[in-house]
Amino acid sequence: MLHGHGDDGYRYAKEVKADFSTNVWYGGEPKGLKEHLLSHWEIVNRYPEAIGESLSEKIANHFDLASENILVNNGSTESIYLISQAWQQSSSEIVTPSFAEYEDSCKLYKHSIKFVSWDDLHSELRVKADLFFICNPNNPTGAVFLGLERLLENNPKTTFIIDEAFIDFTDAIESIVGLVKNFKNLVVLHSLTKTYAIPGLRLGYIVAHPEIIAKLKAFKFPWSINALALEAGHFIFDNFQNIQIPLEHLLKDKKNFVHSLADLPVNITQSHTHFFLGEILDGTASDLKRSLLENHGLLIRDASNFKGLNSRHFRLATLSPDKNQLLIEALRLWKNR
Repeated sequence: MLHGHGDDGYRYAKEVKADFSTNVWYGGEPKGLKEHLLSHWEIVNRYPEAIGESLSEKIANHFDLASENILVNNGSTESIYLISQAWQQSSSEIVTPSFAEYEDSCKLYKHSIKFVSWDDLHSELRVKADLFFICNPNNPTGAVFLGLERLLENNPKTTFIIDEAFIDFTDAIESIVGLVKNFKNLVVLHSLTKTYAIPGLRLGYIVAHPEIIAKLKAFKFPWSINALALEAGHFIFDNFQNIQIPLEHLLKDKKNFVHSLADLPVNITQSHTHFFLGEILDGTASDLKRSLLENHGLLIRDASNFKGLNSRHFRLATLSPDKNQLLIEALRLWKNR
């Protein structure tokens, strides 16, 4: 999907005062990162490492793994397409609603595709596909699935792609990266763009058994990660303990935000992250998006193009309390229009 994601404010002439459409941490990049990158600007005069070898080593040390367990990529989207390419013409099952690139990448590489509703996902599920894609916590719902280890045990012939792009935005589950030591059929995707607010740099990585990483490397082209992105990755892991998002505070703000939406003409879906789904009771999400942008300079994510959702669904991410209040007031005006 080349278009149809969140953070598409660049497509509109109207100034965006508050962007609720992207689930990137609203606080901006870690303190000191910008200055660090500028002080290393000369690295753009040379080619970067072919596949980010030194950053792979640093990430492996962080998780007490071997560098052969890690593959650094140009964001999770490259990771997803690389996996679909390595398993081209295979069978895949995708838990929905979820990130569209799982389906799009599988279609590109001629997978046979089946879909499983999130509501039907359980640890005793018997999977017949070669690949099984789960986003956990899920995008766009913010739901979490607790039965992954049992699911892996029950389906040893299926390779599970677990996308943990939003693992830092929940306290309901912990990362399963450590399970790659026990399961050869587990692939974990991590993104560094959401938590550290650097989506424009594009940076993420895959954690898996060395045999899977070797398989993926056979399809990876060199220099997909630019030098500044790699340097940002080094900064993040060198300063990891000091640059984490204030999760407890963020989730408290989310709770207050959702509570303030209770008397408005929208239904809010329970979420374990800072973002959540809403369903408008009157009109369509595209109408609401257009109205909020044109009249208030506020951007939301029209979620109607997620498989399994409908024209009334939209997604919101929690911003600062003052910006959240802007949306609440705008929705009250929408209610009384």
